[in-house]
Formats: sequence, structure tokens, C-alpha cells
Amino acid sequence: MAGIWSAGGALATARRFLAGCGTQTAGLSFGGSVAVASAVTEEYDGTAWSAGGALATARYILAGCGTQTAGLSFGGLVDAASAVTEEYDGTAWSAGGALATARYYLAGCGTQTAGLSFGGDGPSAVTEEYDGTSWSAGGALATARYGLAGCGTQTAGLSFGGYVADVSAVTEEYDGTAWSAGGALVTARRFLAGAGTQTAGLSFGGYVAAASAVTEEYDGTAWSAGGALATARYGLAGCGTQTAGLSFGGYVAAVSAVTEEYNPAGWTGRIGGVTNPAKVGGISTSTISKIGGI
Repeated sequence: MAGIWSAGGALATARRFLAGCGTQTAGLSFGGSVAVASAVTEEYDGTAWSAGGALATARYILAGCGTQTAGLSFGGLVDAASAVTEEYDGTAWSAGGALATARYYLAGCGTQTAGLSFGGDGPSAVTEEYDGTSWSAGGALATARYGLAGCGTQTAGLSFGGYVADVSAVTEEYDGTAWSAGGALVTARRFLAGAGTQTAGLSFGGYVAAASAVTEEYDGTAWSAGGALATARYGLAGCGTQTAGLSFGGYVAAVSAVTEEYNPAGWTGRIGGVTNPAKVGGISTSTISKIGGI
């Protein structure tokens, strides 16, 4: 059953073409554009965003991966394509090894010590792997694209959507060495966002002829319809999993501060710190919701 989006706490600083990483209850947003490139970093606790340490180099149309306490930001646009990489420790950003190929409109996935960057302006087919210190060449995308999205890990990555001569539905799967064809998106889009893994991916938002609210779920073979975003947006960012996703920022008629949380239909909240438990102590959450007013 497809999941549903619900309202989360708004970003303190509305931004478009930002990046993010982490989880639904420990998310990280960074960079982007308001009227100019932004260095703003914000941390999400599952309810609200609060200020984090600013990027050393303000950038937009960048990419990221990792966690709230071990994040990675790379590429983007300042006055020109950037090769800058920065590492986040939960408090501050510090310099990491520069991309071999400066790019913007790229995507990424993985962790701070095993990151993956792919695609970008050009369009580009370049893929690079990060080991926690430096970037090295990975297998090139089969279809060069920019404005794409990604999720997964360095050895099991997923790239989808983007733009070539028009919006793209292309999906590719990475095995740590090479990309191979995956099931195409149902709705071709650019400037979309993603979350999850190679076998349980989530794509949302983007641009077709206008801002899109489309959400799709990937099962490792094919995409299927998910619950639509409440607010259609492009140039947004995301993180989390297919069953606990987070979308934030973007653009509609103006830069957006909207945050939405994605959970399975029938989700009733968090119990004992567990997000969307199907059962607690063998009792369904739907039953628990009727016991003792919980």
C-alpha cells in the first residue's frame, strides 16, 4: 500500500536547490539558494528544524549524503561549477577532498566514508567514489544527465530522473563498479529528490511542465505510484527511507520552507521512539490507539 505525506516542521530558512541527508527523525539540510547561494545548515529532530553549523562555502545545486552527525556535501554552483567537498561532524563543516570533476546539478548517495557522486551539468555521466579522504573515478552513467536524484549506497546505488534533451525517466543501478539499467520512472522528471535504498527507493517532486507532486516507490525492479506530495515542488531535497521519508525546501512560485514526512498509510505516529511500528508487544498500533487514550 502506498505511503502518505503529512506536514512536518517548516525550514527556518526557505531555500531551493538545496541538499540533504540523514533520516526522518535526524535530518540535515544544507546549502541552496534564496536570492543568492546559501551556507545555511539546519538539523531536523522529527518535529522542528534548528540551526546547524554553516557551510564553509555557500553553494546551491549541490549534492549530499551521510547522516546528521557524519554528513557530506559536494559540488554545486557558486560563480562557476564547484569541486568543493565538506564533511559535517554534527556541529561544524570542515574541508574534505575535492571532486575530480567540478559539477553542479549532480546527485549523490552513500555515507561520509563511502560516498557516491554522479551526473551533473553538461549533461555529465561522471561518477566518483569517496573514501573519507579523496574522490576517485567510478563507472560512468550509461545515460548522462543533470538535475537527477539518487539514493542507496556506494556499492548499491540508484540514480533516477533528470534531464538530457528533455525530462528523463531513466533509472540506473550501481554495483560498486558499473551502472546498469533499472526500471524507468512512471513519470519522467527533473529537479526531483530521492530517499531510501536500491531495492526500496523513493522519488518525489520535480519538474515536468510545472512543479510536480508525484511520488513513486521502487522495489528493485520497477517504480509504482506512491502518495502525492501535499505541496508540489521542484529543486527540493530529501532523506530517510521509503517508509520514513523526509522532503524539504524547493520552489513553486517562490522559495519554499515546506517540510513533509512520508509514512505508510495508516501510520499513527511514534511509540517508544520507534517510527511507524506495525505492532508493539504483538498488539497492532490501531488497537493500541484505542487503549487508554494513547
